[in-house]
Parts: sequence; C-alpha cells; structure tokens
Amino acid sequence: MSENDLKSIILLSGGLDSVVSFGLLREKLNITLALTFDYGQKSLEKEIKASKWYCNYYKTEHKIIKLDWLKEITNTSLVSDKEIPDAENSSKSVWVPNRNGLFLNIAGAFADSFGYKNIIIGANAEEAQSFPDNTKEFIERVNKEFEFSTQAKPKVVAPLINSNKEDIVKLALDNNIPLDKLNSCYRNTEKHCGKCSSCVKLKTALVFNGAEKYLNELFER
Repeated sequence: MSENDLKSIILLSGGLDSVVSFGLLREKLNITLALTFDYGQKSLEKEIKASKWYCNYYKTEHKIIKLDWLKEITNTSLVSDKEIPDAENSSKSVWVPNRNGLFLNIAGAFADSFGYKNIIIGANAEEAQSFPDNTKEFIERVNKEFEFSTQAKPKVVAPLINSNKEDIVKLALDNNIPLDKLNSCYRNTEKHCGKCSSCVKLKTALVFNGAEKYLNELFER
C-alpha cells in the first residue's frame, strides 16, 4: 500500500487529546491535513494558535472551517455569553449540538473528494463518561454511516478510545510529543485558567505523571 493510500485527516483543536492523537499517528497513518473548527467558541484564538503550531511542527496542512451558524444555535457557555463554570459543574454547560457528528461528517466530505482513507479523532474513555459522542459505539456508528454516505468509505480512527487523561499524558511523554504549546482550556484567558473541567483534568494528569514542568508554562498562577 502506497503512502497516498494511507493519507489521513485529523480533527485538531490543539487540546491534549487531539495533539497526542496527532503525534501518535502522524507517520503511521500519514496525516497530511488537519481541520480546526471555528464555531464561535470562547477559546477559539488559543485553539487556532495551538493547532497552527502543531501543524507547523509536524509539517501538515492546516485548514480552519468556519461554522457561524453553529454558534447561532449553541446556547451553552462554551459559545454563548454565559460564564464557563468551574469543574464541579455539569458537562451539559459546554455541550455543542452534534459537534463531533458534524465535524466528522465535514471531514468525511473532504475524504470523499480527496481520497483520504482515515479520519483521526481524539475521542477517549474519560471524555466518553460525560460526552456520548466520544464513545466506541459512536465511532462505530459513524463508520457504518460512511459506508453509505461516502464513496471513499474513510475509517474513523480513535487511538485513545480506551485511555483516560493520565494514560494520554503518559503516551505523550513516552513518545516525545511536546505539550507546552497545547490549549485545553474552555475560557478566553491568556493561559489555561486551571479551573474549568478541561483544565482540571489536564493538570491532574500532568501531576500524576510527574510532568509538573508544564504547569508554569500552561497555567495561570
């Protein structure tokens, strides 16, 4: 099978899960395109900055897909004027309607037009506890859908599907994937706020793995 047969797309937010997925599979599955989505999220500027850095680092084409209409129909705090809650509050507060389903289908259209064989997503076991569109069942259903909705029939690949955040940070450390440029924060702050649920999970995983060196770089003090 040639390199072209294996070329892949990654959904890249610049956060821990997508960055580690990128680092793990960039060569094995020949990731040649990264898609970052602009749906009016508060952390957009930081997501784009992080995603661009990793695309430059891995020499991968980067496209930003604007979804203004998704912002218009999203009422939760990730996008709206509502304040992002601290970690102890429900994941419902950062829900975006059909986000992963939509992102994967857009990537599926790229795959159908340009012959990409795989679509990489950072879905994982820890996020699956709160978000059903991070589960194995969801990935399996989308793969079934692509058998009917595309001619290319790309495969959705989730290398972290059985991993929690501690596992994911360990994979990054073991595979020399740099973490000092990522953004996992929901809020529009200069650095990670350290208080939203995504920040707390990242900080806990870094400390668990003895990677405190990243705390000063990533988090507000």
